[in-house]
Amino acid sequence: MIAELLTMTALPIILVGAMVGIASSAVGTFLVLRGNSMLSDAISHSIVFGIVIVWLLTKQQSGPVQLIGAALTGLLTVLLTEALASTKRVKQDTAIGLVFPALFSIGVLLLNIYAHDVHIDTHTVLLGEIGFVWLDTIDLFGLPIPQALVSMSVMTLLNYAFIGLFYKELKLATFDPALAKTFGFMPSFLFYALLMLTSSTAVAAFDAVGAVLFIAFAIVPASAAYLLTDRLWMMFIIGALISIASSISGYYLAVLLNVSIGGMMAVMTGVFLTVAFLAGPRYGVITQLVKRRRARRAPVEPPSSI
Repeated sequence: MIAELLTMTALPIILVGAMVGIASSAVGTFLVLRGNSMLSDAISHSIVFGIVIVWLLTKQQSGPVQLIGAALTGLLTVLLTEALASTKRVKQDTAIGLVFPALFSIGVLLLNIYAHDVHIDTHTVLLGEIGFVWLDTIDLFGLPIPQALVSMSVMTLLNYAFIGLFYKELKLATFDPALAKTFGFMPSFLFYALLMLTSSTAVAAFDAVGAVLFIAFAIVPASAAYLLTDRLWMMFIIGALISIASSISGYYLAVLLNVSIGGMMAVMTGVFLTVAFLAGPRYGVITQLVKRRRARRAPVEPPSSI
């Protein structure tokens, strides 16, 4: 029964999309709360540089070595960004805009010069092809499991294991870094560890869904959750639910309209964000308009006479 379901085209694609969304939104939640959403874009593009360097050194196109290389590239991106920003001549967002295009362009040049005949290209890294994940399977417990599903499930477990182990420390370091440093929680170390997981998630996702969909899943569900709740643990749940709903609705709409599956999944995350922005129970635009209208219609009590 399970084997028959896994051989269907739709289920593996939806499962991989959902796992990418759950893993990405977990680390993306902290990036959104810290105001570092652009770092996901920078890391997802600059990992091309790390992937090429690792391939030139080891000739390996996938595996744990690639994850390590991507994680180190993510750290390099952040370190270079902070080094530029610390000069006080450019702002943080400007520094990000300077660093990741430089690393990305160097990676593209190295691809064209040294790896033009190898199955590593910028189209794969940026766009991926989630529609074919069901073709690349491995036997696990006697079942044909898509390799992308296995890798993203491992990254999901790693991300949530890290968050679970350091939940209190991450929460305090996100909302009050100075107090976290006073308590000896090492907020900088936690931030760099989080960025390493972000980089590893990006490189695990790029072969299946590409960097563009990773960015959408990392930032948009977390942003929508931020509009719907003020509780951190609830943000993880809402982000995961939005990722699952985006994967399911995105797949069937893409099939119906005959368009890119990954692209439609990314569009659906934007749809859910729009709904949260307009109709959120506390901060939604429509909700705020209704509250203001009710406040205007409320009768004004006359001042009490003494």
